[in-house]
Amino acid sequence: MGSGIAAFRIRLALGTALLATAPALAQQDAPAGPASPAVAAEQPSGNEIVVVARRRAEKLIDVPIAVTAYTADQLSKEQAIDLSGIQGTAPNVNLVQGRGSTSNASIFIRGIGQPDALQTFDPAVGVYVDGVYISRIQGALFNLFDVDHIEVLRGPQGTLYGKNTIGGAVNIISKKPDLDEMHASGNFTYGSYNQKLANAYVTVPLVTDKLALSLAGVYDRRDGTVEDPLTGRHYNDRNTQAGRAILRYKASDKVELTLEGDYTHQHTRPTLGYATAPLTNVDLITGAQQVISPAYPDGPYDYKASTSLQPGQDQTLHHWGVAFTANVELNDAFTLTSITAYRKLKPNYWLDFDATQLQLADAYVGVRQRQVSQELQLKYDHGPLKGVAGLYYLNEHIASNQLSEDDDYITVLGTPATFQRYITDFQTTKSYAAFGQMTYDFTDKLSATAGIRYTSERKHYVRSTYTVLGNPLLGGTITSAPFDFPGSLPAPYNELDHADFHAWTPSFTLSYKPTRDTLLYASASRGFKSGGFNGRVNGLGDVTQVVNGQTVVVPYFKPETVWTYEAGAKGSFLGGRVSLSGDVFYSDYKDFQARVGGGTTGILGGSFPVINAGKLRIWGIETELAIRPTRAWSIRADVGYLNAKYLTFNDARRTPPYGTDNFSCNPTGQHIVCKPAFAPPLSASLGSDYAFDLNGAGTITIGGDARFVDKQWLSVDNRPGLYENGYWLFNAYVRYDAPNGHWYVQGGVKNAANTIYKTDAQEFSSVGNIQTVYYGDPRTWTGTVGFRF
Repeated sequence: MGSGIAAFRIRLALGTALLATAPALAQQDAPAGPASPAVAAEQPSGNEIVVVARRRAEKLIDVPIAVTAYTADQLSKEQAIDLSGIQGTAPNVNLVQGRGSTSNASIFIRGIGQPDALQTFDPAVGVYVDGVYISRIQGALFNLFDVDHIEVLRGPQGTLYGKNTIGGAVNIISKKPDLDEMHASGNFTYGSYNQKLANAYVTVPLVTDKLALSLAGVYDRRDGTVEDPLTGRHYNDRNTQAGRAILRYKASDKVELTLEGDYTHQHTRPTLGYATAPLTNVDLITGAQQVISPAYPDGPYDYKASTSLQPGQDQTLHHWGVAFTANVELNDAFTLTSITAYRKLKPNYWLDFDATQLQLADAYVGVRQRQVSQELQLKYDHGPLKGVAGLYYLNEHIASNQLSEDDDYITVLGTPATFQRYITDFQTTKSYAAFGQMTYDFTDKLSATAGIRYTSERKHYVRSTYTVLGNPLLGGTITSAPFDFPGSLPAPYNELDHADFHAWTPSFTLSYKPTRDTLLYASASRGFKSGGFNGRVNGLGDVTQVVNGQTVVVPYFKPETVWTYEAGAKGSFLGGRVSLSGDVFYSDYKDFQARVGGGTTGILGGSFPVINAGKLRIWGIETELAIRPTRAWSIRADVGYLNAKYLTFNDARRTPPYGTDNFSCNPTGQHIVCKPAFAPPLSASLGSDYAFDLNGAGTITIGGDARFVDKQWLSVDNRPGLYENGYWLFNAYVRYDAPNGHWYVQGGVKNAANTIYKTDAQEFSSVGNIQTVYYGDPRTWTGTVGFRF
């Protein structure tokens, strides 16, 4: 991929810069045209794509935000089963299945995200389902079985959204029940690895024009894509059943009430990764280390599960919630919206972090989470002034019970020892916010928007851990005294079980519409990601830092903040046959929260400190283009360029040669500039489909896309094995639609070139030198039959 890829990146970057300026140069006053799958541009009058990116319904082309919208039709063309199916189709958006589990959503937007599923880390990209914030990345990789559309907002949304939208937001909007007519649709898919996928949806008016009910469900099952050669068992499978019910009541022309509930159940075998570094153990008495498993970073991808993972030690997830939404039109100017929600999450995961047959770092993690949220929005729209103000409350309780089994990690004078660590912890979060954002139209072309949000949070956290070591030379089994947080900390920190975090997050936007179908805008916005406690604190080494030569206790990490400055343009041209959007942005990102390794804690157990490591500078260019040369042919493309760099990376725990220089964080000792993780410099996609009219016998559509994701580090401190060199994915489909539109048949292939590519990584190098990567799916094919009426 050498010089050819380099030249390709240069051409795409230059093309992006040109495309980003194109809407500003065009001055046509063209009517809205057909839908653009890539950027969800406006459809003909009466069928426009409407988004709620600013908490009110607006045509996409009128929203001065970098947002990509996916219609249900486009999600079908992308062959997207869950959220990870849109990976590579939006500029500077990295959305993949998170490490070690089929249900975790690892989302990075413009180089900002949070890949760690640990319950004390908050996500940096907010995921919302019908306006309800999802607090955990566990269970956030939702199946897309009853979706009206999805909105991906790039950049901080600190004025209107949730508690943590420093990177951006993903809005999932469900289909509303139809008050007038009954509709039903469904499909069944069979594919490689014995995949069986069934979707069903029905909406029924119970009282015409007043009351309607919709029901939707999905059954998704697929055998594992990797086989353990030692046991013949398959891993990395899929097994999900989910459903949603929505009851819609239109009490009058001014009052609409919606009650919805959803439930997701998953039961899969563990998701296995691949060890990229030699694994070691350590002698308790001498401190000597020895290699117990070699690394094959470029060799055969032989997945082996730990012998401790027995049948039944799988991964299960129960995730459900209810939400009640009331929209009341108070008068011609004011509308009141209330969203009340309760959600409960219950994952039980068996994990094999070392990704070998050894029991070097195997774990059970059971989490019990529940959240109550209430949001009130008062919307105003009268004359030249429109906007929304509101209040938000979130109360979250989350507890975990963990067991780490590491029998291959420690020896005593060369004699093997058994080693277990037991952990319980509990955290509560209460978050309060008041927000407001108003837009004033100076003329029918020039508008200004200003908004501000105040967030106040209090987090309580307690944790207790102890170890059990067994060895004949030590006289049997030794149980350590518990290390309690904060009880085991020195005074006065031993009583500090809570922390308060506050933030003001303003935003300012100036927008100008040269014509009805073009928009220019410039904005400045501040984002905030809450601070918190280290959920892996096993000893004092995890909560101490060296400040001015002194070792001090730092019981929690501070919030992250970012200021992003953006200028962009959108336009629809040539009678709607061309839709184009582009933007440039610059982000000043401070107090980056990094989980770093190094040092020892307890019985030679590695430490896992979390620090506010540094400051980043991130800038980039983004462009989305859709062309419809004819009614039968559509072309879509997007390009994202990202330049992310650490300005500082302070980790005083590290020792030379890579601890004394803020920019040298490579553990091999090489003096290089450390790059932020999950920030590929270039992402791009190109797709097209063509529909052949069979002269009254239906239509056949042939389509496909190519997606490119550039090289990227998969660990904070740039471990050589935790690196993806960049990859292409090629997907294609062919579909027959019956002349009445009531049924269809489709065949598809994803990852047609069978590309081997890395999506995520786990770095626990301070325990046995664990450095594990996870891979995306191999080539898969599917066949689908479906109906709709």
